Amino acid sequence: MLRVIILGAAAGGGLPQWNCACPVCQAARQGQVAPQTQSSIAVSADGAHWVLINASPDIRQQFAATPALQPKQYPRSSPLSAVLLTNADVDHIAGLLSLRESQAFPVYATRRVQRVLAGNAVFNVLDRDRVARRQLALDTPQPVLDADGRNTGVRVEAFTIPGKVALWLEDLGAANFGSVPEDTIGLALSTAGSTGRLFYLPGCAALPDEIKACLTPQDSLLFDGTTFTEDEMIACGVGHKTASRMGHLPMSGDGGAIALWQDVPLQRKLFIHINNTNPVLLADSPERAFIEAASWQLAHDGMEFCVE
Repeated sequence: MLRVIILGAAAGGGLPQWNCACPVCQAARQGQVAPQTQSSIAVSADGAHWVLINASPDIRQQFAATPALQPKQYPRSSPLSAVLLTNADVDHIAGLLSLRESQAFPVYATRRVQRVLAGNAVFNVLDRDRVARRQLALDTPQPVLDADGRNTGVRVEAFTIPGKVALWLEDLGAANFGSVPEDTIGLALSTAGSTGRLFYLPGCAALPDEIKACLTPQDSLLFDGTTFTEDEMIACGVGHKTASRMGHLPMSGDGGAIALWQDVPLQRKLFIHINNTNPVLLADSPERAFIEAASWQLAHDGMEFCVE
């Protein structure tokens, strides 16, 4: 059985975002919507050794709010056994800098993302003698090992998905801004004793049929829920980019996530990486009713479930 904790369910900026006065952020400040931190999850096969998926800028706050991830032994210790990265977005790697306090754990990522980390000197605060950099193999199930090479009990299969290079790495003169296949990956997470798997795709720009074909009715899905519509940021007056330009599928529309996943039976379908402008965050909105009618749920900070 794979235990899953949602540490953060929001997209970049969190909810409320520091400089945003959109209706959802205002509702969060007024206590009408629960605040959300930036997206990250933790998974475990035994409840004692945890694997972090993406390290958000809010990681210290997230660990403090999660008893399972708090130190158990004097003077210092951590249930954190390993970190897996799905891309090099600031929202997913900045938290590594808060994990620099002499704790041993490996960081798993694609060759491309490992090169990004190696090429930015700020990540040298993670002592290489304690924080090993390990390459995630693609399309091959592999055990997640801790810093000492012990099996955490979690298995992962990484696979490339349509996406976009991290914003801070964009090449505006290149096709698709210089993106390469290893910039964005999805993860299939499981344990030796679980029948189902958790598919984690917090950023996805398109959904090829071959990805959908990988899932079975026993599987669970955490999928990119950044925006409800393609032009949400523009319509809200907070940006000029479409969901596609940012490397995301919108929830709604003929080519949106709900339509594309509707013929795939699963144990559960949840949206994560939800932007603060997304009206689905308002419990009484027609957009929330729409996703719930389609048998989707919203992930939220502190949410827990098991994949059996």
